[in-house]
Amino acid sequence: MAKELLKGNVAFAEAAVRAGLQAYFGYPITPQTEALEYLSNRMVNLGRAFVQAESELGAINMVYGAACTGKRVMTSSSSPGVSLMMEGISYIAGTEVPMVLVNVMRGGPGLGNIAPAQSDYNQAVHGGGHGDYFPIVLAPANIQELIDLTVESFDLAEKYRSIVMVLIDGSIGQMMEPAELPPMQLPKTATPDWAIGDINRPKRILNSLYINPLDQEKVDMRLLKRWKTIEANEVRFKEYYVDDADFVVIGFGTAGRVALSAVRMARAEGIKVGLLRPVTLAPFPGERIRALSREKKGLLVVELNTGQMLEDILKFSQGRIPVEFYGRPGGMIPVADEILREVQRMAKGPLTLEGNPQDRWIERMAEIAG
Repeated sequence: MAKELLKGNVAFAEAAVRAGLQAYFGYPITPQTEALEYLSNRMVNLGRAFVQAESELGAINMVYGAACTGKRVMTSSSSPGVSLMMEGISYIAGTEVPMVLVNVMRGGPGLGNIAPAQSDYNQAVHGGGHGDYFPIVLAPANIQELIDLTVESFDLAEKYRSIVMVLIDGSIGQMMEPAELPPMQLPKTATPDWAIGDINRPKRILNSLYINPLDQEKVDMRLLKRWKTIEANEVRFKEYYVDDADFVVIGFGTAGRVALSAVRMARAEGIKVGLLRPVTLAPFPGERIRALSREKKGLLVVELNTGQMLEDILKFSQGRIPVEFYGRPGGMIPVADEILREVQRMAKGPLTLEGNPQDRWIERMAEIAG
């Protein structure tokens, strides 16, 4: 199929349609509103369910109800909207029904702004809702990857009866790139054995309420065991110039995309540096980080926040290797030259295992930190 020039928000919306999306429930919020606008026409024309809910709370609970029927369901929102959905997300996780959520992140905390950010990492990866649950979190860095991962997110959600979050920032949602859309899949007609709604079989009851603590413990242990299977089978990442590198930059999404340009610039100067870009933030490529921490001279973590993924890098590197951090929070995006300067600084040395890389970064950002 030929490539088309597609905007990120429209691309993931159409990808979901072509993956067999049967019901979408959402509420407008910048910078993801184009997805809702697009689906309001596309889904209705296909005879599929579309509802603009009265709020994000209403939208996620509509998703919950539709997910219990075994249909392919999705919502999308942006940072403060996703925060409002957290109770419903926890209910969906506790009921063990599949759903897909696309979060087009913006600056925060609070209402923040509508500029691109990655400050929802902890909320997504470490669970923003209550209880023990483990969503799969995917982090594309370009429009083609956004399309491909959106399609795959429905398969992963159904395979593991899990929540799958596609985590992008506003720049990916708003940018336009040539990309290829997949062929149209017809919506599935068969109802899964666990789902409700089929009158020709025994009654099904789905909920997340377990008054007996022993019953709740069994559910939590089942979710954990399922997560261990996901960790063993679904870790994805991409590497560039890592094999002979002395230093490795680590960044996801837009941060990883900009970092790749910086890595290429550093390579042109003779600095042996590579890039690791996590594609699954959960499950996290921790074992690969552990291996790199035994082989390389230093790691540089780049994020559009104040150092959230950094904590996971430090956990897996376990103090074996110097780790540095460079972040631009609040809706700011670094240019490649900024990351290049950090790479050059590391290459000149000296590097240290002492102290906290976040503290050193604050000192270097003293003019902004105030």
